[in-house]
Amino acid sequence: MTVLTLALLFLGLGLLVVEAHLPTYGVVGTAGIAALVGAIALATVASGGSVGLVLGLTLPIAAAAVAVGGFAMRKALAASRRRARCGADELIGHVGVVRRPLDPLGHVVVDGELWRARRSWAAEDEPPPAEGEPVVVDRVQGLTLSVRRAEVWEVEQ
Repeated sequence: MTVLTLALLFLGLGLLVVEAHLPTYGVVGTAGIAALVGAIALATVASGGSVGLVLGLTLPIAAAAVAVGGFAMRKALAASRRRARCGADELIGHVGVVRRPLDPLGHVVVDGELWRARRSWAAEDEPPPAEGEPVVVDRVQGLTLSVRRAEVWEVEQ
C-alpha cells in the first residue's frame, strides 16, 4: 500500500505541474487532484483509519480543490474576453496637458509621457491651446497625437 500511495502522490503532483505548463483546459489537473485525493485516502486506510475518517479528510480537500479550480477557470475566461489595452488605440480619449503650444506642432504630456502633438482638424478654427491647458487625444499617427481642447466634463472624470 505504501508504494501505491507514494506513486499516486508523485503522479498527482506531476500532473498538477504539467497542468500549470500546458494548455490542457483542466483535464490533466483534474486527474492530478484525483490522484492526490486517492493517495490521501490510501494513506489514511493504511494507517488504520476508518471509512468515515477517509471521507472526512478527502471530501473537504477535493471540494476545496474544485472550488479553486473553478475560480481560476472563471478568472481565465473573463481575462480572455477582455480587449487588450495596449498600443496606439489605448491613447485615444485620454486627457493630457499641453507643455509647448501647438502651433502647428507642440508637446503634450499624456499618462506621464511626453508626446509630440498637433491640433485636431476639428479644432483648427479656434486658437491653439495654451501651455498648461488640458487636451484630449483624438487620433494617433505614428508618434504624433492629434488633440483637441478638453471639455469640462472630460477633465473632471
